[in-house]
Amino acid sequence: MAFNHLPAGVHDALAPLSVKPVTHSVPMAKNHRPDRSQPDPASHPSPGAVLGRLASGPSRSARITHTEHLPPRAGRHAVWPDRIRSEVVAAVEACGIEHPWAHQARAAEHALDGDSVVVATGTASGKSLAYLVPVLSALLDGSEAPNGRGATALYLSPTKALAADQCRAVRELADPLGTAVRAAVYDGDTPFEEREWVRQHANYVLTNPDMLHRGVLPAHPRWSSFLKSLKYVVIDECHTYRGVFGSHVAQVLRRLRRLCARYGSSPVFLLASATSAEPAVSAGRLTGLPVVEVADDASPRGELVFALWEPPLTELHGEKGAPVRRTATAETADLLTDLAVQGVRSVAFVRSRRGAELISVIAQERLAEVDRSLAGRVRAYRGGYLPEERRALERALHSGELLGLAATTALELGVDVSGLDAVVIAGYPGTRASLWQQAGRAGRAGQGALAVLVARDDPLDTYLVHHPEALFDRPVESTVLDPDNPYVLAPHLCAAAAEIPLTEADLDLFGPATAGLLPQLEAAKLLRRRTRAWHWTRRERAADLTDIRGEGGPPVQIVEEGTGHLLGTVDAGSAHSTVHEGAVHLHQGRTYLVRSLDLKHSVALVERADPPYSTVARDTTSISVLETDTEIPWGAGRLCYGSVEVTNQVVSFLRRRLITGEVLGEAKLDLPPRTLRTRAVWWTVTEDQLDQAGISPEILGGSLHAAEHASIGMLPLFATCDRWDIGGVSVPLHPDTLLPTVFVYDGHPGGAGFAERAFHTARSWLTATREAIASCECDAGCPSCIQSPKCGNGNDPLHKRGAVRLLGVLLRGAAEAEGAGTGATEAGAAEAGAAEAGAAEAGAAEAGASGTEVSGVEVSRAEAEAAGTAGPEVAAGASRTDAAGAEKAGSQPAGERVGE
Repeated sequence: MAFNHLPAGVHDALAPLSVKPVTHSVPMAKNHRPDRSQPDPASHPSPGAVLGRLASGPSRSARITHTEHLPPRAGRHAVWPDRIRSEVVAAVEACGIEHPWAHQARAAEHALDGDSVVVATGTASGKSLAYLVPVLSALLDGSEAPNGRGATALYLSPTKALAADQCRAVRELADPLGTAVRAAVYDGDTPFEEREWVRQHANYVLTNPDMLHRGVLPAHPRWSSFLKSLKYVVIDECHTYRGVFGSHVAQVLRRLRRLCARYGSSPVFLLASATSAEPAVSAGRLTGLPVVEVADDASPRGELVFALWEPPLTELHGEKGAPVRRTATAETADLLTDLAVQGVRSVAFVRSRRGAELISVIAQERLAEVDRSLAGRVRAYRGGYLPEERRALERALHSGELLGLAATTALELGVDVSGLDAVVIAGYPGTRASLWQQAGRAGRAGQGALAVLVARDDPLDTYLVHHPEALFDRPVESTVLDPDNPYVLAPHLCAAAAEIPLTEADLDLFGPATAGLLPQLEAAKLLRRRTRAWHWTRRERAADLTDIRGEGGPPVQIVEEGTGHLLGTVDAGSAHSTVHEGAVHLHQGRTYLVRSLDLKHSVALVERADPPYSTVARDTTSISVLETDTEIPWGAGRLCYGSVEVTNQVVSFLRRRLITGEVLGEAKLDLPPRTLRTRAVWWTVTEDQLDQAGISPEILGGSLHAAEHASIGMLPLFATCDRWDIGGVSVPLHPDTLLPTVFVYDGHPGGAGFAERAFHTARSWLTATREAIASCECDAGCPSCIQSPKCGNGNDPLHKRGAVRLLGVLLRGAAEAEGAGTGATEAGAAEAGAAEAGAAEAGAAEAGASGTEVSGVEVSRAEAEAAGTAGPEVAAGASRTDAAGAEKAGSQPAGERVGE
């Protein structure tokens, strides 16, 4: 079943099991010449030796399902273009970089030619230097203007931490240039007394899209001198701008270009991205401009050992008696502890805030048993901390005071830390791009690095650790975003009209959907047309119509009831599931119980407590079809794509025992429902197809339910989404289709492009789903295939064999439709064969299914639970519509990237 699966006792961590290099993003060494001194092996143990110690013992070695070895690679040098100022070249050489890598020089050449360019190379390949050199050269030229600011540059990053880190790097590099380069951060943490200086004097401003949207563009007259001299716009980590967040950023950039044109400038866009598919296409959709790509990575790379790690089965039993694996949280805490004991500097990436806190607490307790001095050298790092807390942790990690950090995606992009030797990733982060980005945090000083992916008890994670080719032999995904989403575009048209009245000439800039939206905005009395322009006429700020991280209102403040101390914030959309009354909240290793949630005033009151459990919210969801855009016959069934309305309500929460995840009880909640209009993909089957699959009415609900759970878990392998970006519903008889139907929908108003991607890759997606279910070793279903710990129906009914047969018949119909030339979405004879094999299982024995109907079966995303199954960080201000029949639909890990 497994690809290169190793039986217990035969794993040799010191021997490379695969020497084939991958072509997508891998950790890269810092920019250095081959003749420079290499890291001291004594201070940086080999990754193979570290893994060998982690895997010592039969029980540990059996947990490693695959080891990928990426050998080191030499770099290729070039020379800087002769148009770069000699002072800048000298400043770079003063930092020890005598010659650029070939891709750096090529990117600089494009920038000097006035071509917008995206540098899509591996982690630590010197992308920053590629755009900084032409930017600094232009700023030096501009410093000779009469006002000393004849050229300016704007830097955008998805996180505050990354902007602060880049500012430090720019100041160090530009120090020999004196006052010619005046770099400054302008974000929500910038003191108000400093903001005026930044506007008037800084020529390199580092900020984030949130601040650009809310603080800079609405106040453009105060930024006029900066905007009219704007030469370059740098967009760092541009692969993170995906889904609804990326769509919002795309419109913010169009507003920026419009204002620049108003002041007489036309900046060149310089983008940096982890390796991704079609980076120029994605960058073009983001900026609205033609973009040249530089993707041939010429930097050297240190050795990387990448291990796939599957936690063992425990003696515990979950719902319906299913076997339960040890949680990724507990396993990661053990690995972080062992690495700290070895003195190996490490980061453990965790998908949730609560998970990061739990791992740090567990590791501290275990380290204290070994050596009390070690306990304080492991901490947590996540969004929601106050600025001073984040900065202190960043300094401690920079200095080496900390040996280990349990971090959310806040650190994936946030801080350039050299000297890390190992990365542990607790659960697949949703995309291959994020996986390699996280793995690349180690080995940035050129030494060897170890990366370990610890699988959660989840269909996708289980599939990946037993199918390593899906990670190592496939390119990373394309970035999915939809700037024409009317729910995204409409508020930005209002914001643009408030900045400068909209005219006919602006229609092409904002996209083809603009002309149709303007009359609707007029009818809603948001815009008023006067002569040839549309004006914003309301008193409130148009920029406040939307939060670019999503929708959902102001963040909820978490306040300690007894002291009034502000602990942090959580976005309004996820407040229902994370800080409801009775919820357990973790902050800096301390546990709190939520006493009340005031949605009207956006405040959750908490008090210190030490409960022996975590909490997980549950919800119910219903869905209705508004419009079918496209449908394709799959045999007698149909594959469809269109608009739906989802109604969701958090109705209760579970108390789960820490570490084991055992359910201790359920409590009801009284929270208002929420409604979402979005995009979905759905498929139907007919009675004849059910007969072919041997699906009786008694097992129909469980078969659909199981297929839906697994398909949602597998979709992130085919679209650049996290499973929290999507939701689903399975219905034995849906009132709109009048057939058994499974829906998978985007968890954002108007859609985010993920359901559309699912529609176009449906055969590959559902074939992998069927394989994931069929290959699982359990008898009747478990969390590794069809169960979900957040199921609103308590994972009842579920029918594993029925789901396999149902998907087999459906895929056979897809293959037949394709063979008949009816326009099925994909080709693939191998997939058709897999579908045929699935249908042949119709004679398998039926076991333990209930005939209960499933209309909304899976529920809300809790902030996290001890079992380590919760999703990524929640977007500040983002809308969250909980899934029915699957995980809660949410958004990407944007909560770590708050602007103001």
